[in-house]
This record gives sequence, C-alpha cells and structure tokens, in this order.
Amino acid sequence: MKRMHIHVAVENLGDSIRFYSAMFGNAEPAVLKADYCKWELTDPAVNFAISQRGAKPGVDHVGIQVETDAELAEMNARFAAAQLPVQIQTGTTCCYARSDKAWTIDPQGVAWETFKTLEAAPVYGRSREPSQPHAQSPAACCATGEKLAEESNEQH
Repeated sequence: MKRMHIHVAVENLGDSIRFYSAMFGNAEPAVLKADYCKWELTDPAVNFAISQRGAKPGVDHVGIQVETDAELAEMNARFAAAQLPVQIQTGTTCCYARSDKAWTIDPQGVAWETFKTLEAAPVYGRSREPSQPHAQSPAACCATGEKLAEESNEQH
C-alpha cells in the first residue's frame, strides 16, 4: 500500500498538534517528540507530519510512503520517467526513522520524496543548517527544493 506524505513546518508545535489532532478526529499521533509530530491515518491514507525544522512555516515537502522495495523502485522509476533530477538516499535517518528514499522537485519548485521506512530512530536526523538553507550532504534529512533545482540547472 502506498500512503500520501505531507510534512508541514510550523511555528508553534503545541498549537499545531491541537489543531491537526482535532482535524483528524482526535486521532493520536504515531510519533510525538519535542520538535516533531506525525500521524499515520488510514482514512484518508496519509502520513502527515509537522515539525519546527523547516526553512519557513508552511508545506515543507510532499511525497509517497511505500511499504516494499518493489514499490520504492517503481516510484523512483516514475521520477526518472518524468525527467526530474533525483537524489537517492539509502539508510538515511530523518524524522525519527531510518529510511531508503529518493527526492525530486516538481516544476513548481515543490520538493517530493518517496521513501520506505526501515525502522524507528532515536534521533531526528541531520537537517540543513539555518544559516545554510541550500546546503545538502548525502546523509542529510530533507533535500531542499532549491538544492534539487540547482542540480537540475547544472544538468541542462
């Protein structure tokens, strides 16, 4: 099964948890940390996460969560078929989970990821430094739209 993923950067985690919990019918979060919260809903099927780790408040990135290696390969092939720049990450730690994933950016500049969660992690993972919003290392958590756009421009 594939599940839609949306990650929203928020200014006030507590207020946002109250709002989204109410919006999701008082569903309990699957993950709750001091700087991060995630719901894995079945109706609608969505992995909805909020954190205080984005570059600015608002939609940070969207994606498709998969359950199998075959589904991950299928999604990576879709990125490639769309002729989008792709950044592959294997065994990376992000959002309190270790995952295999791929990142791309759509024509509007929205960052998209596809990922398969391997296991829970005790730490959030490495994210970009606030003073370096475009910096990206292979083990960094979330690829930025700006970084993928730069890579795309270099390829064309």
